[in-house]
Amino acid sequence: MIFDTHAHYDDPAFDEDREQLLDSLKNAGIANVVDIGASIDTTRKALELAHKYDFVYAAVGVHPSEVEELTEDSFELLREWSEDGRCVAIGEIGLDYHWPEPGRELQKKWFRRQLDLARQKLLPVVIHSRDAAKDTVDIMKEEHAEEIGGVVHCFSYTKEIAKECLDMGFYIGVGGVVTFKNGKKLREVVEITPIEKILLETDCPYLAPEPYRGKRNSSLYLPYVVEEIAKIKNISPEEVIRITENNAKTMYNLHL
Repeated sequence: MIFDTHAHYDDPAFDEDREQLLDSLKNAGIANVVDIGASIDTTRKALELAHKYDFVYAAVGVHPSEVEELTEDSFELLREWSEDGRCVAIGEIGLDYHWPEPGRELQKKWFRRQLDLARQKLLPVVIHSRDAAKDTVDIMKEEHAEEIGGVVHCFSYTKEIAKECLDMGFYIGVGGVVTFKNGKKLREVVEITPIEKILLETDCPYLAPEPYRGKRNSSLYLPYVVEEIAKIKNISPEEVIRITENNAKTMYNLHL
């Protein structure tokens, strides 16, 4: 069955039908979901969802765009939450230079701190990186992220950057963008990435695949991503589902 490795069902976009939607996933072939924290508040909500639904897990972390909220006290909360039995990763963490704020040095500081937390807790990391390829890879190398492991989610860089991440043992997160007409760069990344290092993700409510581009995304649309990967890799959709599900269980250390 399909494993959605990166979702945000805590988002207000799901307030009207969250329960109904989550209840419908298993019948639609979605076995598991990891709800990813992006701030202190959303991390708390991700854990609540993971405790409510046996097929939902949580990642705890603060997104680079939200690091201004981090203090030593709130970082202690993350440390505490990382020990929760429903937490399977630290994330999403990383660098986002798309906007001028928060400052780059502050982003780097908390990226390093959260990588270190993952190392201490023996958890993989979910890395967000936007317009910051060089600094992201440099920090991953400096902090020996290959010893931690994880995924570069919603991968948006070239195949050359993908190779550097793969050389460190990281997985590549692939979602709806692979179906876009202008998704050529990601399709090239999928071509050179071994299927054993690809994870399926939605990043919902964002980045719905064609033909739903621009609408609210959900795990129900992952079959479109599966079809595109199957085409690129010249294997069956069933094989894509089976292998990526195993990949997700391996990365998140889940023995389901």
